[in-house]
Amino acid sequence: MIRGEIWRVLLDPTIGAEIRKTRPAVILNDDAVGALPLRIMAPVARWKPEYQDVPWMVDLSETTGLEKRSAVDLFQIRSLSTTRCIERIGVVDSSIMEIVERQLCMVFGVAVFPEGER
Repeated sequence: MIRGEIWRVLLDPTIGAEIRKTRPAVILNDDAVGALPLRIMAPVARWKPEYQDVPWMVDLSETTGLEKRSAVDLFQIRSLSTTRCIERIGVVDSSIMEIVERQLCMVFGVAVFPEGER
């Protein structure tokens, strides 16, 4: 299970407005980080036109292995046990993952530095 892969994940049980049921999710964490059988993931939802103006909803291309046009919801990130992962569906294109990274910085209020600056 590596960064950028899309897995069908069992998200229940949930509370309140948390995204629920079994659905695709994108692995976000760096492959070299973490010793526990956990992955930091963001759920995927069916694309809606109003997501165009929502910065934490990133449009996924149709080459991801998903059946429908979808968006990764970066406001619903969770650390999940790998036992919740049912099957691998596909992989997010590297150009889309770059957008995901940029939008994650926005969600967390983290400054983005040009390459080589830190």
